[in-house]
Amino acid sequence: MYCFNSVVRYSEIDADSYMTLPSVLDLMQDCCTFHSEEIGVGIEYLRQAKRAWVLSFWQVVINRYPRMGERVDTYTWPYDFKGFIGRRNFKIEDTNKEVLAYANSVWSYIDTESGRPARVPKEAEERYVIEAPYDMECAGRKIRLPEEMQPKEPVRVGRFHIDTNYHVNNSKYVMMAEEYLPYHFKVKELRAEYKKAAVLSDVICPEVKETEGKVTVSLENEAGMPYAIIEFLEER
Repeated sequence: MYCFNSVVRYSEIDADSYMTLPSVLDLMQDCCTFHSEEIGVGIEYLRQAKRAWVLSFWQVVINRYPRMGERVDTYTWPYDFKGFIGRRNFKIEDTNKEVLAYANSVWSYIDTESGRPARVPKEAEERYVIEAPYDMECAGRKIRLPEEMQPKEPVRVGRFHIDTNYHVNNSKYVMMAEEYLPYHFKVKELRAEYKKAAVLSDVICPEVKETEGKVTVSLENEAGMPYAIIEFLEER
């Protein structure tokens, strides 16, 4: 199990001094990146191999958002490899070992030249230590789109959305989708299904449906095919 320590920074908080949801996701994403770098299969290793780990799905549950200046420990560990699929858990704890947030995630190992899935090489797989999965209720990976979704103003992908894979970063989709939440909607749980990578200058056309305690956002291309589908459940 890999862990890194951090302090909630001003750049990570909202107007009420609590860590934002995208910052929670960034913390988890940073943790697994640091993990891969430490064991020698990080960004440069993947670049030379013409491979990338691409997030296909994650489910994130928030018990409590940490406040500005609070010290937190972020943990991650893989619990399964099969073919081109890797599965990984996360958790964030405070200094009293209270679990603030936890997550399940599914990743695809991709050949960056062909864009097709590739089997995880034995050399890379052996560097990770497989742990038992986190004890959580895992939601389904497929998010069903509700009927009568409402179209919103299109968004053009800018340079600040792009990561080292030259795609829109995972948390940036969530940041876009959050714009359609009611003002006092506090996210308790998130599911995000990533279907197609958006790149620089693509136009993203949001479709939104709000029901009691839930908001579903489909971020689509101009032909109506989703890049990502994101479901927010409200804290009760």
